[in-house]
Amino acid sequence: MSNPTQLSFVSLQVSDLDVSGKFYTGILNFKPVLKSPPDAIVFEQKNGAAFAIRKPMIELSKANLLGWGVALWFAIGDLDTFLETNREKISIVKDIHPTPFGRILVISDPDGYSITLQETKEG
Repeated sequence: MSNPTQLSFVSLQVSDLDVSGKFYTGILNFKPVLKSPPDAIVFEQKNGAAFAIRKPMIELSKANLLGWGVALWFAIGDLDTFLETNREKISIVKDIHPTPFGRILVISDPDGYSITLQETKEG
């Protein structure tokens, strides 16, 4: 018997691929891979699961809150510098605070998905 053991891919369905693409590349500084499917943007990865945003396959407007109950965490080297640089460009869900896993900042993307930035040495 074979069982899943590792998360390999995560994608978010977004209402406007261009707007979300600018958020993930311009604010979070994600780098798109050279070739993505026509309805998606796949981003480069260092380790872990691949991440992409894509045009919706469902009617997003029927959801009360996109991503409710899902936590997406991304490593970052310096939360203070990120926040200082981007405070006016982001929507903060929960300001920088300590957790058992290190300091985190929770922001929302253009569709309201919560994105947790976790300060790590490798970020």
